[in-house]
Amino acid sequence: MGQGGNSVVNWTTFGQTRSLIGNDFVKILGHYRDDAARYVVAVEQAYKLRDAVSMVRPAHTLKGDSLQFGGEALGRLAEHIEHSARRCVETQSAPDKLDAEIIRLRPLLIETLAEFERELTRSQPVPLRRPAAAGFGRKQG
Repeated sequence: MGQGGNSVVNWTTFGQTRSLIGNDFVKILGHYRDDAARYVVAVEQAYKLRDAVSMVRPAHTLKGDSLQFGGEALGRLAEHIEHSARRCVETQSAPDKLDAEIIRLRPLLIETLAEFERELTRSQPVPLRRPAAAGFGRKQG
């Protein structure tokens, strides 16, 4: 669970958030997964319509939520999209130069969620198998 230079996930932040939330972490991460997917779709749709105003809020929320869970790469990409959309709103121009970023958004969400799932699977405790009681299910001889 290292930090890694080009890591999609900041595992230190992930671990801190997990410790802070405690037993409800998996449930809350599930809410993040559902919400993040909706935000990505909203950003994509707003971009297709060249509607900078409608891009700002979902990009902003995706940024904040992702960074809180350690989704560093996704959070930074959403931040870039948010700031670009805000500049377009201020200059009253269409967001025309974000093709590469919008194309990366969905695959990066999928990759981030896959990393989260791998970590949760890896860190789940393996149930200990207790040896069978003497004589139980075995022929005594």
